[in-house]
Amino acid sequence: MSKTIKVALAGAGAFGIKHLDGIRNIDGVEVVSLISRDLDKTREVAAKYGVGHVTTDLADSLALPEVDAVILCTPTQMHADQSIQCLKAGKHVQVEIPLADTLKGADEVAALQKSTGLVAMVGHTRRFNPSHQWVHNKITAGEFNIQQMDVQTYFFRRTNMNALGQPRSWTDHLLWHHAAHTVDLFAYQAGSPIVQANAIQGPIHPTLGIAMDMSIQLRAANGAICTLSLSFNNEGPLGTFFRYIGDTGTYIARYDDLFNGKEEQIDVSKVAVSMNGIELQDREFFAAIREGREPNSSVGKVLPCYQVLHQLEQQLNAA
Repeated sequence: MSKTIKVALAGAGAFGIKHLDGIRNIDGVEVVSLISRDLDKTREVAAKYGVGHVTTDLADSLALPEVDAVILCTPTQMHADQSIQCLKAGKHVQVEIPLADTLKGADEVAALQKSTGLVAMVGHTRRFNPSHQWVHNKITAGEFNIQQMDVQTYFFRRTNMNALGQPRSWTDHLLWHHAAHTVDLFAYQAGSPIVQANAIQGPIHPTLGIAMDMSIQLRAANGAICTLSLSFNNEGPLGTFFRYIGDTGTYIARYDDLFNGKEEQIDVSKVAVSMNGIELQDREFFAAIREGREPNSSVGKVLPCYQVLHQLEQQLNAA
């Protein structure tokens, strides 16, 4: 594909804007349609980014013959069904993490992708952040092997607010969203499937209906282990922090910054063409479409993560 890739983007909130900003830096790609539930706000965002078509219904955008691909930045509970809708319409699709909030939904998307042959990718951004890419390059070069990953995912989210501090129409989830990042990254960086997974959770919030605190342990087939702590009750610092403990060193990743075990910063500015993980994720999506290949973090490649999340959910429900 040499022509401009024309994209419909669903979700004009905090993450949709991150994708719009990233796509501005990518040649040969144009966002031609913007979908979101609040028409007035969507028109404002569309005007700022020069998007000509605005709608509240994904089907309207899928009906546009010029649309080649869709990026879904919509509520978690809609991801699987909307991904299926896009694939059935003959459109390539990138869906923000998580692919689904059930294994059944993830399996259905994976099966449809196989039958259509279209590119279907999930926004497992940690695979693309330069800090984690730097560590991955050390691993693939045989210079570093993970013994343990210690990960903290901490937010202060006792009400339904998004990353911009605006009211959210849906409820976020520690297991199916935030744990998905680390479960997938651990198996990816260890280069080995997860063979043991345990979880415990704190009290269920009386209004939000979700656990606000959770602890997860993982073991890969090669013996590497991972400990993940998650909370929506933490007042700061906020975010996800990764400590890689290996056979030849220790590395600490804080989003796109990387440090060694002595807190000395490592320059990761030359790892990729951008320091923006979302932009790098989008670049991979569009490159896979052009080259007719499976992308990194394809539905097929990340499906094992959702199998582990399903096992953990069953374990938590039975506790």
